[in-house]
Amino acid sequence: MNQRYRPITRLGLGGTGLGDMYHTTSDEAAHATVDAAWQAGIRYFDTAPHYGAGLSEHRFGMALRRRPREEYTLSTKVGRILVPHHPGEIASPFVGALPFRRVLDYTADGVRRAVEDSLQRLALGHVDIVYVHDLSRDALPEAEFEHHFRIAAGRGGAFEGLVKLREEGLIKGWGMGVNTIEPCMRALQASDPDVFLLAGRYTLMETTPLEEFFPLCAERGASVVIGGPFNSGFLAGGDHYDYQPAKPEQHAQRERLRRVAARHNVDLAAAALQFGLGHPVVSATIPGASSPEHLRRNATLLHIEIPAVFWEELLAEGLLPAGAPIPPRKTVV
Repeated sequence: MNQRYRPITRLGLGGTGLGDMYHTTSDEAAHATVDAAWQAGIRYFDTAPHYGAGLSEHRFGMALRRRPREEYTLSTKVGRILVPHHPGEIASPFVGALPFRRVLDYTADGVRRAVEDSLQRLALGHVDIVYVHDLSRDALPEAEFEHHFRIAAGRGGAFEGLVKLREEGLIKGWGMGVNTIEPCMRALQASDPDVFLLAGRYTLMETTPLEEFFPLCAERGASVVIGGPFNSGFLAGGDHYDYQPAKPEQHAQRERLRRVAARHNVDLAAAALQFGLGHPVVSATIPGASSPEHLRRNATLLHIEIPAVFWEELLAEGLLPAGAPIPPRKTVV
């Protein structure tokens, strides 16, 4: 079993906002957001070719290029190769793009090319963690998912390619970057991943990883990075849930959470951000941000003291399952 790789800081910056998710972000605002993250002590940054067809990677590279490389963790993703395309492929929920279109490729050769292409866009010498991106039923039609997963898990596939890149020292760790548990479980059964980026599944709205996935990670020594701790901004007051307009039952559940938070004078967004870090297999959480103000707010939320009685009432009301780990009193970046 290899030495497992974990991000440097518990709070990271997710790169969807720098890829123009939902709205356009200027290059200046993107750069200022990364600068604000650095000033707040954040040293983990996550991006992907998919985010704005290379736009997020390009902006992260511009902002991080002059920072000491050994002082931060950078992750990106594979599974999509970008090929030239003018004026650029717009893919929801992103509203901007560099002049590329996305081509799925979950082979070992595709993984190596994707990493090399990402390094060109970033203009950096290496990335630390690589996630296999969106290899899941929610992102691909059923038949395509099974086809691509067989490729990724088979001989000459992405998993084999990433293990080789890790053995060569070109990356420090790899895993899955997905929104569902199933492909993570299957990757653990098929190969030797180090860390998973799981978005939206371990939050104040959903806790399904507690049943099987987190125990298996603990058994195998793998860690988890929580993406989407606000469920696409929903727990921070937004209207989207899993990148779609929220459903009535989701609004109803959020209202129950809000009522408990109000009784204890708790900022629900702070509770949402801190909740995932209470579990021992969780190494970091990476809310997105597209402005310095948004970033500084997230950093502040992480340090707000939340009374134990708030968590206890969530458990008593059935808003959290029995046995869900309660976050520590103080959280560090």
